[in-house]
Amino acid sequence: MPETNSAGSRERLKEIFSVLKKHQVVRGITPEKLRLVFEDLGPTFVKFGQILSMRPDMLPMEYCEELSRLRAEVRPMSYGEAAGEAERSLGRPLGDVFSRFDRRPIGSASIAQVHYAELKDGRKVVVKIRRPGIREVMERDVALLHRVSGLLKIVGGTGDAVDFNQVIDEMWAAARQETDFLNEAEQAEQFRLLNSGIAYVTSPRVLRAYSSASVLVMEYLDGIAIDNVKMLRAEGYDPDEVGVKLAENYVKQIVDDGFFHADPHPGNLRVREGKIVWLDMGMMGRLTRRDRELFRKALGAAVRCDVNELCNLLLVFCDLSAPVDRLRLYSDVDALLNRYETLDIGGMNLMEIRNDVAAVANRNGISMPKGVSMLGRGLVTIEGVLGTLSPGINVMQVMMNHLSGRMLEYFDPQQEARKAWASLLQSGKWMPQIPSQVAELLRMGIRGQTKTNIEITGSKQPLHALEKMVGRLAVGLVEGALLIASAILSISDLPKCFLGIPTAGAAGFFLSAVLGAWLLWEMLRRKP
Repeated sequence: MPETNSAGSRERLKEIFSVLKKHQVVRGITPEKLRLVFEDLGPTFVKFGQILSMRPDMLPMEYCEELSRLRAEVRPMSYGEAAGEAERSLGRPLGDVFSRFDRRPIGSASIAQVHYAELKDGRKVVVKIRRPGIREVMERDVALLHRVSGLLKIVGGTGDAVDFNQVIDEMWAAARQETDFLNEAEQAEQFRLLNSGIAYVTSPRVLRAYSSASVLVMEYLDGIAIDNVKMLRAEGYDPDEVGVKLAENYVKQIVDDGFFHADPHPGNLRVREGKIVWLDMGMMGRLTRRDRELFRKALGAAVRCDVNELCNLLLVFCDLSAPVDRLRLYSDVDALLNRYETLDIGGMNLMEIRNDVAAVANRNGISMPKGVSMLGRGLVTIEGVLGTLSPGINVMQVMMNHLSGRMLEYFDPQQEARKAWASLLQSGKWMPQIPSQVAELLRMGIRGQTKTNIEITGSKQPLHALEKMVGRLAVGLVEGALLIASAILSISDLPKCFLGIPTAGAAGFFLSAVLGAWLLWEMLRRKP
């Protein structure tokens, strides 16, 4: 966990309380009010809100939708501050490297801002400059967020269902990556390599010689904004064709590469010289080979309406905050599949599906892993882009077509044969022992030595009722023991002090009467 300077922390706490007072948080919190608070508190809280907006399994949907509107654009640094940071990174004056460096930024975000420039050799580039001291500011804020994470649970009455410390850690991990531009450079190069075989996709090259942890220099690629349908048509592009290629490429990033753009909004997509240009590789999602395999199996189980397999995959795939009531999970998943069973895949809405899945996960104490939550946000975002570009295209349909077309690639005959052979060998190993084990079981049954162990899983209600019955039985036994002991004391030679009964006997009768009254009340009030 990041450490904080005590004096700086006190000043920051004063600033936080001032913002909370300004928005009158003590009178209640609403989705819009929470977004405004995060915006006023600066880059750490903006990033925190952006991460939260991807977690409908942890936060009510109305909050997620509002937090997704958090503004990326903020007040830019002065030219002197930006130029100074760039010169410190380069180790020389800007004029020694660039023949042109625009004073006005072309974009300004909470962590960095971007300037257009031209190198001495004439190459057009963009220079991304990190705000000085931003990493230290975020580190301090993260430590403060951890300290007050309990107070954050007032949002939406989430209680213990939301582990805000987990979200804070996720946000801090993402922020550390985004504030280290060498990491973004590696991601940009990996993305470009994975998509090098796609003729209609491109992304900017990184100029490593001029880049560092605080300054990133990449080639400048202009183009038409992908949601500017009118301009695309004017330049001779078919929006439907662009939409199909965009959806195909995004599905390929997810299913084949396991390395996908986690923020594919229109500002990060251009069309240039017949190619789709992907920009800003600061936030990328990753799915391991195991995650992709489980994801494919989950989609297949959903299509077949195999509730049992889908529940098992969810339990393997997701993070569990507590033991899961399997009976309730099965019922919820069955209801969810029944709702979509009659719908054609092409008519499904990803936003609705994500919301419904998140609701089931939330009810059952299941949290989606980081990569999956980013995937959900990315799919919903790309669906919004396609809604403007080419409304007839459905990402789910494209994904199912992609998976169907590559089904044979996912099927490994040798691996399946090895599994079948191993299973056969294991069965053959135990088969000779079956007759003797059956004979032994029969002998034990005849002798009355057979024991049966029953494990009750699923709903906790039967177990809770059983616990209550056992508790009442124990109270009844104690009450009976007290009555017997008190009766024995009453006929003993002990001195008689109360109604001709020894004090100890009278006390025993009184306690047994109290226990008997409580037991009778419990039996009348509620059945076991």
